[in-house]
Amino acid sequence: MLHSFEVANVKCGACANTIIKQLTEAGFEEVSVDLSCEPRKVTSVIKNAVHEAQFRKMLTKLGYPVTDEEHSVLENVGLKAKSFISCATGKFELSREKK
Repeated sequence: MLHSFEVANVKCGACANTIIKQLTEAGFEEVSVDLSCEPRKVTSVIKNAVHEAQFRKMLTKLGYPVTDEEHSVLENVGLKAKSFISCATGKFELSREKK
């Protein structure tokens, strides 16, 4: 079943590209990112609670935590830094695809 999650730190198409690529490579299906709303929404097929936990963990690892999760100020700074790296990776991948 498709589930949508509001996520933090997604700023652009490069961020979305990284999220889609990484989650798809990890085996998640029908991954999409809605950039038309704030906070941004990431949607995917979620099969069960364990699958959802893996999905959330992967988003956090990329620097894009689900907004209903609480993090300390220090953790939020680290997550924002991770999101900048993920965004840069997405921009790099998009530029390679255009060549």
